[in-house]
Amino acid sequence: MRPTVRSQSGSRSSHGRTRLATLVGVGAAGLAALLLTRPSHSLVAQDTDPTYTADVAPVVIKNCAGCHHAGGMGPFSLLNYDTAKAHIDDIEEAVKTGYMPPWHADGPKGTFRNDRRLDDRDKSVILKWIAAGGKAGDPRAMPPQPVYPEGWEMGQPDAIVSMAEDYLVPAKGTVEYQYFEVPTGFTEDKWVQAMEFKPGAREVVHHVLVYAKVPAPAPGAARPPAPAPGAAAPKPLFVRKPQFDPPEDPPRKDSLHGPPQRLGTLIGGTAPGTNVMTFPPGTAARIRAGTILTFQLHYTAKGHAMHDRTSVGFRFAKEMPDEEMRMAAFANGNFTIPAGQKDVAVESELEPTETVKIWGLLPHTHLRGARWKYTLEKPDGTSEVVLDVPRYDFNWQTYYFYSTPLEIPAGGKLKSVAWYDNSRGNKGNPDPRQDVHWGDQTWEEMQYTGYLYTVPSRRLKPAKAAN
Repeated sequence: MRPTVRSQSGSRSSHGRTRLATLVGVGAAGLAALLLTRPSHSLVAQDTDPTYTADVAPVVIKNCAGCHHAGGMGPFSLLNYDTAKAHIDDIEEAVKTGYMPPWHADGPKGTFRNDRRLDDRDKSVILKWIAAGGKAGDPRAMPPQPVYPEGWEMGQPDAIVSMAEDYLVPAKGTVEYQYFEVPTGFTEDKWVQAMEFKPGAREVVHHVLVYAKVPAPAPGAARPPAPAPGAAAPKPLFVRKPQFDPPEDPPRKDSLHGPPQRLGTLIGGTAPGTNVMTFPPGTAARIRAGTILTFQLHYTAKGHAMHDRTSVGFRFAKEMPDEEMRMAAFANGNFTIPAGQKDVAVESELEPTETVKIWGLLPHTHLRGARWKYTLEKPDGTSEVVLDVPRYDFNWQTYYFYSTPLEIPAGGKLKSVAWYDNSRGNKGNPDPRQDVHWGDQTWEEMQYTGYLYTVPSRRLKPAKAAN
C-alpha cells in the first residue's frame, strides 16, 4: 500500500542552483581562486553523500524488496534507481513516519523474528540520500539483484491443494463466508515446515482460513481402541471460558457453500499483511493421511465480478520434528461497542492446564480496532507485557512470531485487551451511529487472536542432553 503524500512545492536542488549561479558570476579567475580556497571538508562531504547503488540498494534489498520488486505485492519496485527516484517523496514520508516497512508493535528489536522495522542506521542512510538529492551512484557498486520465485513466494511447493472449482464473487452485495471441502489425497502423515495460501483473485479475498479433519472410519473399518471402562477423560489443554463465547451464527441465505458439520483443526490462513508461514527449526505441523481441508473464504465485492480458486501450498520437513506445531485461536464474542464511543476495551484470555509455548500471536479486529495489548500473568502473581500493538492497522494483519517462544505455565494466563474507536473521529468507521457486536463482516467487529503453540510434555523426540 502507498501512503497518501501531500504534493511538495519547490526543489531539493535550489541550493545547488544558487551555488552554480555564484560560480558563473565570479568569472574564470575568481572560480579558480574560489575552488582553491574552499575548505577541503566540503569536498569530502560531497564525496560521501549516500548514493543509491552503494548505500540505499543494500538497505532496500534487506528490508523492502521482498514486496517491492517486479511482480511483488508492493505497488512499485525499489530494485532500480529510476523507480526509486520517481517515488522519493513517498519513500521519505514512509520512512519518517514508520508507515513502511509495515510494523505496528512496540518493544525492543529482536523480540520477534519477523520484525520489519528499519534500524536507525538504515533510516539515516535513506533520509541522508534523499536530503542529498537522491544520487544514483556508480553502477558498478550495485549489489547483485535478488532472485524472487515466480508464482509462489516460498518457491515451488512440495504439494498443492486447490478448491475443486471456481467461485464467482459477485460485483456487489454482501457475501457470506463460503466453505469449500477439498481432499488432500495424502496417503501418509505429512510434516509441514512451511505453507503459503494463494488466492486466485486476491483483490476480492479478504481472508482465508484452512481447517483439517480426518473423516470418521467407514462402517466395518478398524477403529481406535475404546478407553478402558472407568478411565478418566483426558484433561483439556485449555480452560474454556463460556462468558467469551460468540453468539450463534444467524441463518444463512446461501446454503450452497455453508460450513460443514465439523470443520476440524485450524492449520493456517492468510489476510492482508501475512501469507507465508514458516515454522522454526525443530517444529512442524502435522497433516494426517486422508485429511480433508476446509477452506473458509471471506470475499468482499469490489464492483466487478471475479472468479476465485484459492490454493494452499505445502513444503514438507525432511524429518519428524522435535515438537508438533499447532494453531488455534481465543476470542471474546460477547461484547457491545456503544455508538459514538471511543477507547472501548474488550478483554479475553487464554489459560492452559499445563505448560505451553506460544510461538506467534495474530491480533485481529475490524475497522474500529485501534490498539492491542497482551499481558502474561504468572502463577506467582507477577505479570509482564508480551505484545503491545499501539497502532493496529486493519489493512496489515501481522502475525508476530517470537524469536524465543513465550512460555505460559499451568496456573498462568495470557490476557488480551483490544480497544475500539466507534466515534466519528475514526475515519474508517462504517457507521458511528450504531452499537457494534461480534460478526463476520467488516462493518461488524471481532476480538480474536490466532496463536501458534507447542506442548513441551508432548515432545516427539527426546531432548538432547546438555554438554
